Amino acid sequence: MDIRNEIKSYIVREGVTMTEIVEKLADEYGWSESVPNFSGKLQRGSLRYTEAVQLADALGYDLVWVKRGKGGR
Repeated sequence: MDIRNEIKSYIVREGVTMTEIVEKLADEYGWSESVPNFSGKLQRGSLRYTEAVQLADALGYDLVWVKRGKGGR
């Protein structure tokens, strides 16, 4: 699954629209209120790590680093 679809699936899973999450991010973190701008970031893969953390928070998630077992991926 690509990252864009993964993020969209989390948004859908939480029962919110792109517009609602963009408005929440704008209110809480000062993001642009433009849905096309947010969608473009997902399309281009240009979402910064700090933005991913803020997005996860707005959706009620924490980003957690988990050490993989031996043998890599």
